[in-house]
Amino acid sequence: MEDKALNLDTPRFSSELRSLRCEQSLLNKTDGSASFFQGNTHMIAAAYGPAEVRSNKELIDKATLEVVFRPKVGSPGCAEKLLERVIRNSCEPVVLTSRHPRSSLTIVVQLVQDSGSLLSCAINAACMAMIDAGFPMKCLVCAVSCALSESGDIQLDPSLEQEKEACAVMTFAFDSANKNVMTSSTTGSFTIQEYDRCLEACRSAATKLIDFFRRSVERKLSKDAKFMDINIA
Repeated sequence: MEDKALNLDTPRFSSELRSLRCEQSLLNKTDGSASFFQGNTHMIAAAYGPAEVRSNKELIDKATLEVVFRPKVGSPGCAEKLLERVIRNSCEPVVLTSRHPRSSLTIVVQLVQDSGSLLSCAINAACMAMIDAGFPMKCLVCAVSCALSESGDIQLDPSLEQEKEACAVMTFAFDSANKNVMTSSTTGSFTIQEYDRCLEACRSAATKLIDFFRRSVERKLSKDAKFMDINIA
């Protein structure tokens, strides 16, 4: 599904998100998968499980949620390990891990293209893959990034160039139920007041993302239903 309000990284107002595109169930040999675009930033996520877990990671009362982040080229390093931790901390609170004790749920996120707002795109791709895999979830999780300029202006869903010019970049992950903050990740310098302004700007934009998630899932279910009707006929 594509949100055609804006095309990729075209000029836009600071309060607008870039175009959103999502496709689910695109990978074989996975329990769920999703390709997610925010402008030209592109992530592919795969979800697996519940599956057998290694004994040293087994939890008797819930499933172990593991996240792997793969860079575009080369092997994962310290930066990727940090991304894995933030993605896991963003997704784990919305997953009903108690439904599958002594098992593992795994999310693999592959970077295809980084044109800014990398972390938020990765979290959003992970959420759509979890939905596709049928992970038990109490609600959805979505993430929004923003860039803060020296003059105090806020640019939502910044491109890579906008991030480089900013004095601070922030990413917030929210649950879909109450827009509570799951995680926040920041770089650069800012005041408490500027942090609060960025938080509220991203929280407001999260509503648009959640609506997009729901429309994407509804469209996929509609296509699946039509495909089943054709096969039955």
